[in-house]
Amino acid sequence: MNANEIIKNIETAELKNEVDEFAVGDTVKVYSRIVEGNRTRTQVFEGTVIKRQGGSNRATFTVRKASNGVGVEKTWPLHSPNVEKIEVVRKGKVRRAKLNYLRNLTGKKAKVKERI
Repeated sequence: MNANEIIKNIETAELKNEVDEFAVGDTVKVYSRIVEGNRTRTQVFEGTVIKRQGGSNRATFTVRKASNGVGVEKTWPLHSPNVEKIEVVRKGKVRRAKLNYLRNLTGKKAKVKERI
């Protein structure tokens, strides 16, 4: 057994059994587990998925929202135990894989059309 196979076995053991289906451009609610001292709580972050990247257990996704007029982005590992669930609020109609151009837009221009 060579090193690549050992690494692959470790990585597949870290994967989640079920991954919520969502795509770039979708508006999602990410329920993340936050540990404060000896307590844990769930915090919801709702925004537009700007990008998904990586594969296997290294896959990550970035969500962007406007909070009090300021753009906020968070990136989570897709298979992290701190991500409880990802709920799709609405599907977006986009024609590219990464929506970095949304960072420069404000107001209604920063919206993504809904896929029907």
